[in-house]
Amino acid sequence: MRYLIFILLLLNTNSMNAELIGQDSGLKLPRFVSIKSDESNLRIGANIDYPIRLTYILENFPLEIVDEYQLWRKVKDIDNNQGWIHKSLLKGNRYGIIKTSHDQSASIYNKPMGVVIGKIGNRNIIKINKCFSSWCHIRINNYKGWVNKINLWGVYPDEKFNMPFYQFFINLYWQII
Repeated sequence: MRYLIFILLLLNTNSMNAELIGQDSGLKLPRFVSIKSDESNLRIGANIDYPIRLTYILENFPLEIVDEYQLWRKVKDIDNNQGWIHKSLLKGNRYGIIKTSHDQSASIYNKPMGVVIGKIGNRNIIKINKCFSSWCHIRINNYKGWVNKINLWGVYPDEKFNMPFYQFFINLYWQII
C-alpha cells in the first residue's frame, strides 16, 4: 500500500511539472507566433460564423496562443485582446513589439550590456532572431542589435531560443573585451 501511495504521489508531481501541450497541434501552450498576412480577423468564437472582434492589418504582428480547438487558435495580443483566429493565418516566425513607457524608447546595443548603437520607439514590431537569459538579438529593417527582454513583448522572461552550442565561448569573449 505504501508503494502504491508513493507511486501515485510521484506521478502527480511529474504531471504538475509537465508543460501544457495543445491537443490539436502537439505544441506547448502558451507560445508566441505571428500573423502571416496584412489582414487577419480575430473572432469571438472558433468558427467562421462567429462575429469578427477586430482585424489585424499588420503582417508579422506577434500573438500569444493560449488555447487550441481543431483548426482554430485562441490568441492574445499585447493589449490583452483575446479571440480566435484560424491557424492558416499564423506562422511560427518570432516577432516582438517594443514595450516601453509611451514617450520612451528602448536602447539597442552592439552586444548584451555593450555600447548603445541606437534607439527604437515604443510599439515598433521587430524580428527576434535569438534570445538568451535577459537579452534578445533583433532586426528591424536592415538594422540589427541586442535589446533587453524587459523592453519586449513576444518572448517569455525565462525563454531562450536559437542559442548556438558554442554560446558559452561567445559570452566569455564578450566579458573579456
